[in-house]
Amino acid sequence: MNAPVHERIVRAVVRGRVQGVGYRAWTERQALARGLFGWVRNRSDGSVEAVFAGDADNVAAMAESLMRGPANSRVSGIEIVEADAVALNATFGARFVVLPSV
Repeated sequence: MNAPVHERIVRAVVRGRVQGVGYRAWTERQALARGLFGWVRNRSDGSVEAVFAGDADNVAAMAESLMRGPANSRVSGIEIVEADAVALNATFGARFVVLPSV
């Protein structure tokens, strides 16, 4: 079975009130609805980190939607950088996963 080829892969770090408000579950639902691959996790500094891979337009739309987040979140900033397929290794072949916090 061949691995999917992704037009674009990005890594995002989202800051603000993004832990304890369902941000990871919301991110997972949004990514799956857009047909994206990747992962999301909480970080010990209070941010949420995610990697998204797929069609360039859907990755861009996902990155844009991160600023809104779920209803109880308050995003104060987002850092988005281009990434490569190595960043997807944590999914172990799954489409999109919520990883343990780091």
